[in-house]
Amino acid sequence: MLISTRGRYALRVMIDLAEIGKDTYVPMKTIAERQGISLKYLERIIPVLKKNGIVEGVQGKGGGYRLCRKPQEYKVGEILRLTEGGSMAPVQCLSCDATPCERRSECRTIAMWNELSRQINDYLDNITIADLMRKSDQQCPVEESAQDSHPSLAKNADMSINS
Repeated sequence: MLISTRGRYALRVMIDLAEIGKDTYVPMKTIAERQGISLKYLERIIPVLKKNGIVEGVQGKGGGYRLCRKPQEYKVGEILRLTEGGSMAPVQCLSCDATPCERRSECRTIAMWNELSRQINDYLDNITIADLMRKSDQQCPVEESAQDSHPSLAKNADMSINS
């Protein structure tokens, strides 16, 4: 699984809007400038967020975009599934639009891929935009508990989501 630029930028937009506050509309141009993202690229990301009720927008003077909910009510997994096409599957055969695999009944790795997919989704669904608003040099709260329950993750602690 590789998170695209679209997914990463959507998270940056969400953090930017959350830091401004729920009551303030922010023009797309302002977001683009603050985040160093091209306006054209944002014009492809923000409508997806708006269409799915993640942000709301107002046109005209004083218009722009703002969050619809509190930052702690947005799960990273929700944002990434919207911007990544609905699936966070680690392999193609588990993606939402995959053609059923003719070898699935005899596949010796499917259980492993299903478990990895579950762990990825659980991890991302336990991180909120509010969590990401904290300083980037702090360890993600989910990461600490994951390392305690999965010793193999402790070896890879330097590969945090902040990288």
